[in-house]
Amino acid sequence: MSGLLRLVPDEPEPCHDLAAAPAGRPRSTPRWAADPLDDLAQELAEVCAAAVHPDEIAAVLEADGLTGEQIAERYGRSDAFELAAELFARVPRGHPEPGPRPDPWRTGAGTCLLRSLVFTLPGLGYPLGAPLLAGPHDRFGLPAGTTALVAAGLAAWAWNQGLAHRAYLRLAAGGRAAAGRCLAVGAPLGALLATAAAPALRAAPGALALAAGQALYLAAATVLLVLGRERLLLLTLVPTATGGVVVLLTQPPPVVGVTLLFATTGGALLAAAYETARALREGEPPAGAAPPSLLASVPYGLFGLGCGVLTTVAALGDLLVGRRAGAGGPEVIALTLSMGAAEWLLYRCRSRGLAALGASVTTAGLLLRAARVLVTCVAAYLAVLSVLVLAAEVLWHGGPPPFPLRLAALPALGAVLWTGLLLQAYGTAWTPALLCLGAAGAETAALTLRVSTPATFQLVICTGTAIALLAVATALLGRITTHR
Repeated sequence: MSGLLRLVPDEPEPCHDLAAAPAGRPRSTPRWAADPLDDLAQELAEVCAAAVHPDEIAAVLEADGLTGEQIAERYGRSDAFELAAELFARVPRGHPEPGPRPDPWRTGAGTCLLRSLVFTLPGLGYPLGAPLLAGPHDRFGLPAGTTALVAAGLAAWAWNQGLAHRAYLRLAAGGRAAAGRCLAVGAPLGALLATAAAPALRAAPGALALAAGQALYLAAATVLLVLGRERLLLLTLVPTATGGVVVLLTQPPPVVGVTLLFATTGGALLAAAYETARALREGEPPAGAAPPSLLASVPYGLFGLGCGVLTTVAALGDLLVGRRAGAGGPEVIALTLSMGAAEWLLYRCRSRGLAALGASVTTAGLLLRAARVLVTCVAAYLAVLSVLVLAAEVLWHGGPPPFPLRLAALPALGAVLWTGLLLQAYGTAWTPALLCLGAAGAETAALTLRVSTPATFQLVICTGTAIALLAVATALLGRITTHR
């Protein structure tokens, strides 16, 4: 026989004949013996299954220190590459699924509940400041000074939305010091502009003082929220919250309510100034960090203006047409209370959208999953808002809830606000800004022309706007690049 000895199971040749094998030639394993290559394939099963080329397996073999002599002695193969090629052929491909990715959008419900409180408690300040609005009703049928207060509030709302966006950009690009510089300039300027809107409407001194306090508080609250100091802001609201509870139980002297109201404003201003100074002391931003363009924050301010007008119509629409006084109080309370749940569901939607991307293998599958996530989150928010509206109406009026049209109108507005905020969270700002401004203009025109009842045109206009925003959001979430 030439070359390697050919052994057959029924006539094994003596073991000493193995010494006759030519020197330097690899020796094969007898067929009647266990093949050591099977053991190696089992040991390296995960590596072999995940490999896309035999060279990957060869690299692992060499990294384990397996020499050519050992390969020839143990496995009867000439080198690591031949051995790797056979392992690659023996083990079927079975690429493992990637491990779970960290979820960057997880957030605690406690933080969202805290923000819900700091959004809602300032509303208790308006009953405390009512003595400053004493006087005859204005030409719109509103209590004296209400128009000036609303104008100042809308100006502050729009400005602070844009300022918050720019400050968050500076915070991400240059740290707290850069955000502090942005807020140190923008917050006082916004308060000044919002306060200036009240004298333009010839308000009484008391209304001017209340409008100025409102503008200063909103500027200070923006600073504290951007810098992540929600607990400190909640602490400054203790006087107003205390006064609100007192008003529910008894009628305190006017000086007490006004004093508590301005105590909150003063505390918020001191806290904002202190936190801004702390941020400025944290050092210079990284070299070469270019400040974001001012134009990038414009749509966020316009969106704030549109949302402010829509909320104002929901709160004062019935009063303007003489239907019933104070009709929008419970609706506004319910809407502000729902903002905590809205924020939590925004995070949840982004988290589930990322999970949908990982579970999808086609663009159509991603679109379907994204639509399901979006519908689920919107439905959850509207359910929370509806429950809050019912509870607020019953507690406020002490009787049965109002007719169903009003109960449907505010959730339609809530869907507009929530979907617009979702699009902004994904960096799509102009679409929700323009759609909300269009809806605000349409509602204002309908209110001015007395086209129908405020609840009716609010329901129609907000439902149409919400459908358009949901369509844009579905298309956006169905794109792979959205979830980068």
